[in-house]
Amino acid sequence: MSESLKGVLAMVLACIIWGLSSIFYAQLRHVPPLEILSYRTVCSLAFFLIVLLAQRRIWSVIDAVSDRKQVLTIFGAALFISGNWFGFITAISLGYALEASLGYFIFPLVAVLIGRVFFAEALGRVQWMAVALAGVGVTVLTVGLGAAPWIAFWLAATFGLYGAVKKGLALGPVVSVTAEVLLLAPVALAWIYFKGSGAMGSDWWTSSLLALSGPLTAIPLILFSFAARRVRLATVGLVQYLNPSIQFVVAALVLLEPVTLWHSIAFPIIWLALGLYSFSALRQERASRKAASSAATSEMIEI
Repeated sequence: MSESLKGVLAMVLACIIWGLSSIFYAQLRHVPPLEILSYRTVCSLAFFLIVLLAQRRIWSVIDAVSDRKQVLTIFGAALFISGNWFGFITAISLGYALEASLGYFIFPLVAVLIGRVFFAEALGRVQWMAVALAGVGVTVLTVGLGAAPWIAFWLAATFGLYGAVKKGLALGPVVSVTAEVLLLAPVALAWIYFKGSGAMGSDWWTSSLLALSGPLTAIPLILFSFAARRVRLATVGLVQYLNPSIQFVVAALVLLEPVTLWHSIAFPIIWLALGLYSFSALRQERASRKAASSAATSEMIEI
């Protein structure tokens, strides 16, 4: 099996785990979302530390949080990813899994806008069309349902801003997230101690699920990291749509959330927007690869 195929399979498995995670968190609806988030943070830290100890990379985390300038960036990233986790857990707890899937569908387009606003990244005509189409889809949903999909906006924005902050970190994904949950762990432990409902230890099922929230967070991230080093960026981007697609199916068929006429109109418009965006991304990557190949050929000729 080629390394590229291994990478694609790892990416698909990560997206399947992420996509099915709404079923997992639906089993914890009787636990307050902030308590679930706290256990997710602490259990994720424990799992990541075990992995890094096995890889003899624990000093990388210590070095990361020892750098005064870098630790502020890590803390900013930690706030955004914890906000994203909390938003997703709350969405599932309140019965908004369908809207959560919308958030991850529109995330790539929100990320494009964040890149434009904060990093002055240029957008092509097709990308602007994709953003405009997504706006139309969200508007249709807002008018039809009588309320803006705030949870979707929150999930897309926090994940997009998380990525923007991480652009300033020269750390691998596993080391970075370990450092992030390490900084959040004291707050999480304090919340469990002072505000916890006693869910951990109340029964074996709830306790097991809370403990498993750590591996459920860590394993797909490790798989994603493995895949990102082996497959093209455009492939990673396309396969990632598998995650919200599975979330959508789970919300409609497993969690039995109603898919209204307005959802049936808005989602295809947003999917079309994503198709345009993906087409543009693929075309840009091919152009950059062709340019790099031409430059390498020119250098060889000169030599």
